Amino acid sequence: MKNIVFIFLLMYLFTGCENKKITHQETVTSYYKAFDSGDYNKIKALIDDSLTVVGGDFIMPFTPDSFYEQFKWDSIFKPSYEILELEEKNNQIIATVASRSLRYAFLKNNPLTCRFAISFTSGKISKIEDFEYIDANWNVWQKERDSLVQWTKINHPELDGFINDLSMKGALNYMQAIELYEKNKHAEN
Repeated sequence: MKNIVFIFLLMYLFTGCENKKITHQETVTSYYKAFDSGDYNKIKALIDDSLTVVGGDFIMPFTPDSFYEQFKWDSIFKPSYEILELEEKNNQIIATVASRSLRYAFLKNNPLTCRFAISFTSGKISKIEDFEYIDANWNVWQKERDSLVQWTKINHPELDGFINDLSMKGALNYMQAIELYEKNKHAEN
């Protein structure tokens, strides 16, 4: 009799573990933790085969491989992500996320806090849409960006074009332009 109860208990535990699906909130939390730790394999396991990222007027479709290129670009700026709030609405997660990076620091918008609507297909993230930047100062952002672009064009033309180059090389050029620009500003003072 003890053996039968033990076998039923084991079967219950095994089937209970197999049927446990992670919630959308857990998926989003794992997604940002994976970004924070730089673990693309974990990110890849959480995104759908077709991921759409919507930022303002830009709609960017990704496969897991092309999203990896975006991940590499972003990683050059040493980002960190903090989830401030998660709310589930109509099979979407509304996530308020504060992100910090070397790029945002240069653009004087560090942290940059945004609300995202995150949609799912078969339990995986299939769409990420930014719909509200809470504390962004776009005037300062544009002023800093334009100053860097103009200075780079004149003083380091070999790096020109970094602003529109979303490859890893473009991100490296972006960081090098920031470093040279800052070094020049400090030398003038």
